[in-house]
Order: sequence, then structure tokens, then C-alpha cells
Amino acid sequence: MKATMLYGPRDVRFEEREDPKIIQPTDAIIRISATCVCGSDLWPYRGINPITQPTPMGHEYCGIVEEVGSAVKTVKPGQFVIGSFFASDNTCPHCQAGYQTSCQHKEFISAAQAPIMRVPLVDGTLVATPDVPSGDFIPSLLAVSDVLGTGWFAAAAANVKPGKTVAVVGDGAVGLLGILSAKQMGAERIIAMSRHASRQKLAREFGATDIVTERGNEGVERIKELTKGIGVDSMLECVGTQQSMMQAIHSTRPGGYVGYVGVPHGVELNDEELFFTHVHLHGGPAPVRRFLPKLIDLVLNGKINPGRVFDLTLPLAQVAEGYRAMDERRAIKTLLRP
Repeated sequence: MKATMLYGPRDVRFEEREDPKIIQPTDAIIRISATCVCGSDLWPYRGINPITQPTPMGHEYCGIVEEVGSAVKTVKPGQFVIGSFFASDNTCPHCQAGYQTSCQHKEFISAAQAPIMRVPLVDGTLVATPDVPSGDFIPSLLAVSDVLGTGWFAAAAANVKPGKTVAVVGDGAVGLLGILSAKQMGAERIIAMSRHASRQKLAREFGATDIVTERGNEGVERIKELTKGIGVDSMLECVGTQQSMMQAIHSTRPGGYVGYVGVPHGVELNDEELFFTHVHLHGGPAPVRRFLPKLIDLVLNGKINPGRVFDLTLPLAQVAEGYRAMDERRAIKTLLRP
């Protein structure tokens, strides 16, 4: 088969690779219905996370099970499944506590931008839908596998509650779906921090009540103005830079919560400065598996349509253009179809 490989900064190739095969009895092979480019894929694409050898890419996926290992019990060939970007056994103490991305036996999924992929630890990783869904549902079910699950975790980690005031730093797909998540959790006021008109429009459609275009200290001051000097109850940090993290912390009221899911790059916290903010910090790689059943149900029942974050759809063979479009901010998120 042909699949996506990253050779170095901005060098994405769609080239021949061996078909995946069952290796462990807990594996499955799935035929991809859709995959996509993640914002976190741009870190190695831009050379910020260096790679030392040609690397298969992709960790967001949904599709049809083709083959299962002899020990697999929960899915069978022909079923439509969605999984997380980390494979997990879903039975270890960390999984049982709801943190499957810290599973004691976790494996990172890294070859999903392909027509076929192997998924390990299937019984703890994949969730099957009741029936094979129609094509209209595919973008939203794909979003569940990472970007919605990550936005949902940001809101959960930020302790979003009904009637509260929430702000979101980051207007990429995760930030936008963090807004959708906060709305689903009952937030009364949702402030989107965004400078891009198309993303502001989608943010409002997902539930944002206010838009703040300022960044850094100016962004903090604007949040304080909007909240009568108090700050927000819950802040979703969906970028991962020093500026975005400090903007998030200082925009949050004492006793408030920051849920951070932006992959950190160069973030350093001054202990004394943090000490006097009195904010709760919680985040990390989203335990998407914890939320999969609920989010799949919300999609299939028409309660949410997270697939709207995909504003560019390309055939998988044009994956390099999908990366370029996101790198150049011509697209929020690129969906790829085999």
C-alpha cells in the first residue's frame, strides 16, 4: 500500500510501505474510512520536533475492522470502529481511573494516514458503533478520535460547570471543539480568543458568546475587563506555548481552573508567580478513550456536529497539500479520504 511518511521539515511523501499485519493476538487490522492531519503533526512537520529517520504519520482514525487477533473479544470484522491516539488495555489502574493515555501498557498510534492500519490492544482501544454509519457521520466520528476528545478533556480538566464563565486560548480545531464541549457542559458565557474571522464565525456557531482578539498581557486585560476584573472560572489552554499558558493562567480567577491540552513547547512556570495565582492546573494528553462512548452517542444522535472543523477534504494521495494548507493557516483541519 501507499502511506504517509515524514522525512524531515516540510517533506511529506505518500509512498509504498508494507501492508500492516497482525503481530500480537490483541491486534486488529482496520480499513480506514477517514483520517486527518492534526495540529500536533505540524510540530515535526515544521522541524520543531526533529525526526531522525523517515517516520509514518497519523493518529486520528475511524474505519471498518478487517481482521482481528485470536485474543480480541470486543470487536469483529465488518464493524465500524473509532479509537484513541493512544492504545490502552483499559484495565490497568490508570485506565480504571480514567487516564488511558497513561496506561501502563500504552502504545502511541502513529501510522493512521494510510488506507489500512494495525491497532494494538484492541479491546481497550476501539469502540464500535451500533451499525455502520452513513457517510454523513464520518467527519464527526473521525473528530471524536482525537480533536473532539481533546477539547472535551480540556473542558473537563477546567471543571466547566453550568452557568460558569469560560475562556478558550487557541482557535485551532481543538480550541473550537473546546468551545463546543464547554457549551455542552452548560457554560453560560464562553470567550473565544481568536484573530481569524472564519474561526471566529465557527466559534460563535459552536457556542462562543464573546470574541477577544488581543494576546498576551493585552489579552489578559481584555478578559479582566469582560469579567469586571475577576477573571474566568474555567480556562481551556489549547496551544502549548509560553505566551498561551501564561495568558491562560493570568486570565483565570483565584480558585479557578486551567485545563491545558496544547502540547507544550518551551513552557516554563515561575514558581512564585504561579504560587500567588491560586489557580488549579490540570491537563496533559487527553484520555480520549474515557469519553468515546459518550461522544459517539452525541454524534449519532445529532446533538453535536464536530466534523465542521474540517474545512478542507483531500484524497489521501494529496496528504502533502493537506499539511501545507494547515501550516499556512489556509485550513483549520484537513480531512483525508483513502
